[in-house]
Amino acid sequence: MRIKSKIEGFDEWLFMEDLPDTYSPGSQLSEKHISIKRKSVKKLFYYQLSAGGLFLLHSSMQFNEPVRILAEVEGETVTSQFVFYEAATHPVKLPKKNIYGNNRHNIRYIPSSKGNYEVVPDVEYNYFLIVLSKEYYFHLIDRHALIHSAFVSAILEGKYTSLAAQDLAVTMEMKRVINDICECKKTGELKKFYTESKVLELLMLQLEQMQVNSDDVERTLIKTDDLDKLYQAKALLDRDYVNPPTIRKLSRLISLNEFKLKQGFKAYYGTTVYGYITRLRMEAAKKMILYEHKSVGEAAHAIGFKHQAHLTSAFKKYYGILPSEVKLTV
Repeated sequence: MRIKSKIEGFDEWLFMEDLPDTYSPGSQLSEKHISIKRKSVKKLFYYQLSAGGLFLLHSSMQFNEPVRILAEVEGETVTSQFVFYEAATHPVKLPKKNIYGNNRHNIRYIPSSKGNYEVVPDVEYNYFLIVLSKEYYFHLIDRHALIHSAFVSAILEGKYTSLAAQDLAVTMEMKRVINDICECKKTGELKKFYTESKVLELLMLQLEQMQVNSDDVERTLIKTDDLDKLYQAKALLDRDYVNPPTIRKLSRLISLNEFKLKQGFKAYYGTTVYGYITRLRMEAAKKMILYEHKSVGEAAHAIGFKHQAHLTSAFKKYYGILPSEVKLTV
């Protein structure tokens, strides 16, 4: 199979990659870092990785004028696509918004296609794209698994299809896995095995979210205005997790009722408000103990626990080990 993309009017392709249609475990890993400078380009760089039926692309782009991106796929592929929009400091018209706002994802089966899409100026686009040959996808997820049975039926019939009827919100857990992939410092075969394991983890998070949404799609719809308030809620928790506001107070601070706050936060960020506070505290405590060489008591006080025993209990529940054991495991 072959995948390629270019900016309309540019002579060179952004990328053109030939991948085997079969799963090839013995293939070598290939990586590229590319940056393009043109008059119309404010920022355009991307990282790509390929290995035997797997193609991964992480790109960031911003333009001074409207441009059109051309994309072609030859052969059968399964793609996992994540799109993030970041508007410039002054108001601009973003692409047609979906109900989840600016971060979205989906899994698609594409049996050869050509398409193009317009890129709006002064908007920063960040893409994380995984392209798998059909056989590579079935290597990762058994074709007989019930979790994607309808999707597999469409694949076997050669029909273009999306696993979710509409794009879904990117959760914090998905962002974490994407960061793990992009920031991996391993090389050679170790990086290849690590990347494949993380791709599978990411697919599982997507499939899990899609299964939940297929049971009750309306339950997780988030209006754009409410989404802005959820962003505010997260920012407040990021700042004040040591002494976080109660759900009632947080609800008042962002002008969103408690039900929508709790339901929307869980749907969009993949965890409850309390769960998010716990994550921030545990990650901060681990960093303090591991890198700043603080005692368990000092870390407990720094993240808002009155007693060391409370941190010890919460840390053991979160990480599965005691705070005093963390140096032995990292």
